[in-house]
Amino acid sequence: MKVIQSAVVATALMITSAAVMAAEKVVVHINEGTDKAPVVLNNVKNLLDAMPKDTKVVVVGHGAGIDFMLDGAKDKNGNPFDATMQTLKTRGVEFRACANTFKSRKLDTKTLSPEAVMVQSGVAEVANLQLKQGFAYLKP
Repeated sequence: MKVIQSAVVATALMITSAAVMAAEKVVVHINEGTDKAPVVLNNVKNLLDAMPKDTKVVVVGHGAGIDFMLDGAKDKNGNPFDATMQTLKTRGVEFRACANTFKSRKLDTKTLSPEAVMVQSGVAEVANLQLKQGFAYLKP
């Protein structure tokens, strides 16, 4: 009996240790246009600066939130978003854009920045990351 109890305790300790050592995961949700994107991207940078180095961040855009992910998109000062996206991508950030938005707005999928990937549904992606993969939710 003591052997079984010891095995159960040891297993529980291993699971707890693995959970503590697991990387932090955050999904950043954007559904507002290019005026909001600089704030969101700066929040992502600040998040990475403050969190453990292995923190995983996924930015998911739908609706007007994909606009900064379009190839050649610029902020109100004429600065290209792709440069910031490239920098964040080197830090492990992933950018995902909603295919439903492209379809409803009749956008050519070739206009998506090479820094981003297409997902079927932005809202479903956010939900799946939270519910199935344990991501924390952030909407700046």
